[in-house]
Amino acid sequence: MGRIADRFAELAAAGRKGLITFITAGDPGVAETPALMHALVRGGADVIELGVPFSDPMADGEVIQRASERALAHGTSLDDVFAAVAAFRRDDASTPVVLMGYLNPVEHMGAERFAERAAEAGVDGVLIVDLPPEESAEVTPRLRAAGLDEIFLVAPNSPEARIRKVCAAASGFVYFVSVKGVTGSKSAVLEEIGARIELTRRFAGMPVGIGFGIRTPEAAAEAAGVADAVIVGSAIVEIIERGGTADAVADAVETFVTSLRSAIDARACAA
Repeated sequence: MGRIADRFAELAAAGRKGLITFITAGDPGVAETPALMHALVRGGADVIELGVPFSDPMADGEVIQRASERALAHGTSLDDVFAAVAAFRRDDASTPVVLMGYLNPVEHMGAERFAERAAEAGVDGVLIVDLPPEESAEVTPRLRAAGLDEIFLVAPNSPEARIRKVCAAASGFVYFVSVKGVTGSKSAVLEEIGARIELTRRFAGMPVGIGFGIRTPEAAAEAAGVADAVIVGSAIVEIIERGGTADAVADAVETFVTSLRSAIDARACAA
């Protein structure tokens, strides 16, 4: 098993739900990214999603769009993203890292080279937002050959046949999008999608994480009641956007993630 499967097995054995946290590589700067990743872990993150900055992040709301713009303004490249993961790995050999981004940078580098570089850096999985299973024939074999999990998205209005197809193609975990829209755009209404998450979990045979629209510890705790993991991004990126010294930003990120972790664990204890 890889790091993602190992981490979810550890969580299941402990009766805990996972916390997956997102930041954009290169925001507020390339040099700060590894320290922010460590801050996420200190706060209690089980998996880190590291955004690959892109000029047209179509699935992302304004908060993460601005993070990509800041990162690109600093000249952040795929080489920088890999370097950040490699730097993080020098002190953390166990926390899974998933790259989340778009197909264009992968195609520009070449899928085989991308997969090799990602694995060499210490990446564990890849989520390419605009690459559905039907169009992944050029990419999927390269990711698998490099030992990388490929995470796919399920929407709240995905029909059963679509959910089956996505789950058959996915590995690591399935990302269930809790709202119809972009990241951070609205709050999830979990009572409306609980049955769809359970259906997805049954078809997947692997953990299901829920993301988009989860912005507070209270919302994270509620989401933990219906999924195997809770995914939080925009609320963390907003903390980074507010700025401050590198240490102050890292401390603020750690404090917020700790509040998410505490709320999720408290929900599990009360269940």
